[in-house]
Amino acid sequence: MSLVTDAILEKLNSLIIVVNQDGCVEYVSPSAKRILGFETDQLMGEGWWNLTLNNEEERADIKALTFQQFKQDSLLEAVPYERLLKTATGGDKWILWNTSKGPMNTLVGIGHDITDRKKKEQKLALKHKLLEQQNKDMLDSIQYASRIQEAVLPDINKIKNAFKDAFVLYQPKDVVSGDYYFFYKRNNKVFIAVVDCTGHGVPGALMSIIAHGILKDVIVKKGLEEPSEILYALDDELHLLLNKQKNEEMTYDGMDVSLGVFDFESNTLTYSGAFRPMLLIRDMEIIEFEGNRFPIGFYADVKKEFVSRKIDLQVNDTFYFFTDGYCDQFGGEFKKKLNRKRFKELLLSAQSMEMDEQESFLQYALLNWRQEELQVDDVLVMGIRI
Repeated sequence: MSLVTDAILEKLNSLIIVVNQDGCVEYVSPSAKRILGFETDQLMGEGWWNLTLNNEEERADIKALTFQQFKQDSLLEAVPYERLLKTATGGDKWILWNTSKGPMNTLVGIGHDITDRKKKEQKLALKHKLLEQQNKDMLDSIQYASRIQEAVLPDINKIKNAFKDAFVLYQPKDVVSGDYYFFYKRNNKVFIAVVDCTGHGVPGALMSIIAHGILKDVIVKKGLEEPSEILYALDDELHLLLNKQKNEEMTYDGMDVSLGVFDFESNTLTYSGAFRPMLLIRDMEIIEFEGNRFPIGFYADVKKEFVSRKIDLQVNDTFYFFTDGYCDQFGGEFKKKLNRKRFKELLLSAQSMEMDEQESFLQYALLNWRQEELQVDDVLVMGIRI
């Protein structure tokens, strides 16, 4: 090679080697000194294989590939391949090789230094692996949290056994839910509550666990039985719990509650709601009992008023306690909310069904309504037939 050519080859960020039919290296470009740290005469003959490759097995593999390429008529369709080469200082260089047939039945390999790119790829792969592991750990934690939440929820069979017939349609938006339902029986009284906590997913689920503990404490331990009194106590307890530090910013977490106390001695239901209604279907007529216009936990500086309403029970009365997730689901031809009017129509059309059938019907109707739309909120509907 001329001095000019050598000067050009020395500055390239590529290696050029020529191998003869015996597997000996006949030429190494001057750029080998800058890229690998070896003098070119060190790499001639068997020097290339001995100095740049890590072990005997790797040398044998590369030589076998080289001899195989000699047997091919053309290398025009040869796929570029990556190899890790050792440097004179014990470091590593990643080289992307392209091989072609040279004059006098030789092979010419042109290798591009891709070390920087490979390091970035490896760094990215490591980050991806760490993210995958973190994601797996997070999902495992959420799945475990889901089992905890399910353990807190009452046994649906106990609800069914307490009434003539009942169902609970419980469909979290995510793995865990901000909606939950409550059941407790004391003597001839049955306490039923459907609760919608602020948010959904993990934040909503944490709120639901807190709210469940407070509700259980108020009803079971303190023995309160009047729904409006229970709501007042819930409001006080939740506000105190979420705002322990006076110097900290006021929190605006809370919950909407639909609460009923069935008294089978007086054959009545006493209802009170915090921003949640209750529906009664009697003789194919829907009677809606609106909740009080105050949530639990919010607006501590506002004087709230929770009122109870007593209803005389009749045979085949069917009551529905529900959160807003079902009615707020988008879908249909115009991608609008299902809304409460359509929800009532669905309930009326299902009155000839057993309660288990109603649950399946409502679930099917919701899926049919939203089609490809994502579920936008937790869904909870409880139906009770007297």
